[in-house]
Amino acid sequence: MSEADPKALRRADFRVLRSLPTRWSDDDTYGHVNNVVHYALFDTAVNGWLIEASGVDIRSLPAVGLVVETSCRYFAELRFPEVVTAGLALDHLGRSSVVYRLALFGAGEGPAAVGRFVHVYVDRATRQTVPVPPEIRAALAVLG
Repeated sequence: MSEADPKALRRADFRVLRSLPTRWSDDDTYGHVNNVVHYALFDTAVNGWLIEASGVDIRSLPAVGLVVETSCRYFAELRFPEVVTAGLALDHLGRSSVVYRLALFGAGEGPAAVGRFVHVYVDRATRQTVPVPPEIRAALAVLG
């Protein structure tokens, strides 16, 4: 993956691709998918994939992955009724944190948006930092 030029990213740069439909309500008054929707698509892509790849409902684990950092760079507009392809890659796996590299692709070759998403795992009850659960760690092996 090209760290220097995120616009050069392509679907082939991601080990996991997920199709996400846009909704009528995603378009704003300017006629394109609103910026806040990009973050919702990132969140849906990551957590939907985690549930499928781990084989468990992540909401039932004793550790919760809290989003502590996000970013998004926008390069092209997305519009309803496009089906967006979300690319997921592992940027860093730490003891208690996971950094995802993400991209959203519309009809074009290049990304419409490129993002970063950081989960820190905490105990569901105490909110103290804990290691990434083994089910999540095993699923992340697919991302490299």
